[in-house]
Order: sequence, then structure tokens, then C-alpha cells
Amino acid sequence: MMRYREEKEAKKEAFRKYLESSGVLDSLTKVLVALYEKNDKPSSALEFIQQKLGGPSVSEYEKLQAEKSDLQIKYNELLGKHKETLRELDEVKSLHSRNSSKDDADREAIEDEHRNIVIPHH
Repeated sequence: MMRYREEKEAKKEAFRKYLESSGVLDSLTKVLVALYEKNDKPSSALEFIQQKLGGPSVSEYEKLQAEKSDLQIKYNELLGKHKETLRELDEVKSLHSRNSSKDDADREAIEDEHRNIVIPHH
């Protein structure tokens, strides 16, 4: 039982050192002190903390979500057009390939006919 408690305390201490060395504790302390010292407390302490830490406000976040949604719709439309264009291109390539093969066969037939024509010698 004692060993488990020691391991748990060691994990907590390692995590605290990690937060301290990465600057998290200092940043959170500064934000909380700023909130504490504010005479007119904001209606949303969480939003205040988020803004102080560099996050968007709720309204900014909602605006970004709406913009993301609009861009996703445009992306999906463009992707659909792109796929349709690729399909049409494949059709054109296929037609060109068939016509090219037919042209080659016609050309060979004409060349064979010309070879078989006997030219009279004078």
C-alpha cells in the first residue's frame, strides 16, 4: 500500500515539474491573478481565461466554425466538379484512343492497297 502511494506521489511531482518547466503554471498563475485583480469581473471567467491564453472568444469561435462549414461545402462542390471533369477527360481519351486505332487501321489498309497497285514500266 505504501509503495502505491509513493508511486502516485512521484507521478504527481513529475507532472508538476513538467507543467512548471513548460511554463504552464506561470501562465495560468498570471491569468488567474489578472482575473482576481479585475474590479469588474467578466460575466464568463472561462472566456476571460481563454482570451488571456490566446484562444478565440466564443463569438470568434462560432464565426470560425461557420466559415469552416462554408468552406467544407465549397470544397465538396469543387471536388465533385473535379471528379466529373476527370470522368469527362477519360471519355475523351478513350474516344481519341479508339479513333486513333481506327485511323491506324485505315492507314495500313490504304498503304496495302498502294503496294498492290502495279505500276506499268515503259
